[in-house]
Amino acid sequence: MNRLGTDKLTFAYHMQGEGPVLLLLHGFTGSRNTWQPFIADWAKKYTVIAIDLPGHGQTEGSVDSMDDLMSELRQLMEIMQIKKWHILGYSMGGRVALAFANEYPETILSLTLESASPGINNEQAREERQITDEKLARKIEEEGIKSFVHYWENIPLFQTQKALSSHTIDAIRKERLSQTVRGLSQSLRTIGTGKQKSYWERLPSLNIPVHLIVGATDEKFVATNEKMAEQLSSVKTTVVENAGHAIHVEHPEKFGKIVLSFINRYNE
Repeated sequence: MNRLGTDKLTFAYHMQGEGPVLLLLHGFTGSRNTWQPFIADWAKKYTVIAIDLPGHGQTEGSVDSMDDLMSELRQLMEIMQIKKWHILGYSMGGRVALAFANEYPETILSLTLESASPGINNEQAREERQITDEKLARKIEEEGIKSFVHYWENIPLFQTQKALSSHTIDAIRKERLSQTVRGLSQSLRTIGTGKQKSYWERLPSLNIPVHLIVGATDEKFVATNEKMAEQLSSVKTTVVENAGHAIHVEHPEKFGKIVLSFINRYNE
């Protein structure tokens, strides 16, 4: 593990390989370890950087908003002397990745979004989501990590993961249990879907290569990605059959190839 400090955060990260930079951003309750099964292969051609997002893993410090996080990531990029990078983000990490691409499009070689969205473009719906996120944050604080993880792994979004091997299920649970009450609740309150501003209206002006990856049984995100694809100027959409929200977990070998086949096209 490596560490680098910006104004508000001390990022914990893993870096491996040489070549164009590929930044990896995990989902809610995840960490840089989410991407461990892929790093050795991707690092054959890329400098792979997997970071712990605020409130997760071993990254220290906090941000007040998604805009705040964008500033910290830009600082990280400057400190590491990276001019451009590919970004791959899953779920929450996908929202972060898309936000960064909108704020700093000149730094992006390609953008790969797994089961992600541009946020909520209806103000009332966004306020309702803030209330839901706050209730979830309080649930974590009142009941603790172990109880929350039991609840979280049983929500409908992750039902397709029930068919995974016991080894894989245990690994996912271990990663979730490694989080902290303060970190997860803070994440929901600062960069949760309800708190984040919508980027829907900015999609048509995003002139960078975008790859949308979604699982066929994840109907909500399939619909969201179809709407996103209609507005993006340079987009490829991949719907993975027999997969839910976390394609990288359910079909890792296929996912790894899908990611590389896209980003390999856009190296400078």
